[in-house]
Amino acid sequence: MQTSRRLRAVHNHTTIVDTTHGVYVWEHDSFPTIYVPAVDVKNAKLVDKKNISVELKERAAIAQIVIPAHDNIKEAKVDNVVHFFQDVTLGALSDMVRIEFRSIDQWFEEDEPILVHVKDPFKRVDILHSTRPIEVKVNGRTVAKASSSMHLLETGLPTRYYLPLSAVDQTVLSKSTVKSKCPYKGEAEYYNIVIDGKTFENLVWYYNHPTLESAAIARLVCFYNEKVDIVLDGELQERPKTKFA
Repeated sequence: MQTSRRLRAVHNHTTIVDTTHGVYVWEHDSFPTIYVPAVDVKNAKLVDKKNISVELKERAAIAQIVIPAHDNIKEAKVDNVVHFFQDVTLGALSDMVRIEFRSIDQWFEEDEPILVHVKDPFKRVDILHSTRPIEVKVNGRTVAKASSSMHLLETGLPTRYYLPLSAVDQTVLSKSTVKSKCPYKGEAEYYNIVIDGKTFENLVWYYNHPTLESAAIARLVCFYNEKVDIVLDGELQERPKTKFA
C-alpha cells in the first residue's frame, strides 16, 4: 500500500532515506514493513552484495547501505537490506528497498519519531470513559475497585480497563524494573502484585507520558485481563485468550 506520509531514516547522524513515495508491505498480520524507492536513499551508497533469483531470473539483491565518513563521523554500514531490481513484473516493489526497521537509529513519519515499529494504518485506538463500576481480583482477593474507568479499545486486542492508581490496594503493589514500548501508547512501566508472599510479576502497567492519541490514560493503571478476574458492572468478565495469557 502506498503512503503519502513523509518517511525518513536517520542513521549514524545522517539522513539516509527521505521519501514521500514509501510503500507499506504486510509481511505478517501484526504491522507493515516500510519499503522505499532506491532513488530516495540519500547521503549514502546502496551496494548490491548478492543477487536473488526467482524462477531463474535475478529480481533482487541482498544489499548494504554504506554511509561515508563526514564531519568527524566515521563510516557506517546498514545490513539486512533487500534491493528489488527495476522490473515491471514486480509491480509496486520495482526498484524498491526494504530496510530492517531495527537496523536504523531512528525513523520518522513526517516529523514524529516512530516508536517500536511503524503503525498499522488500519489499526485504531479508542478511549472511552465509563461509569460502570469495576472490580479487579487476583487469586480471589480484591486488589482494585472503582466507580468508573477508561476503556481502551485497540484493534485486535481485548478491551483494557484503566483505573486511577488510588483505586488499587497500595499494600499489594511492588514496583517492577520492567519497561515496554508501544507505537500507539508510548512507554509503559509496571507493578508487581504481591499477595501472601506470592509475587505476580508485571501484572499492572501504566503510562506516565503516553502518546498524544492515548493521552486520556496518562498515569492510570491497567491489569492484564488474561491473568486476573475483572467484574464489570456486577458481571464477571471472561478472561481473553491472547499471547499475553
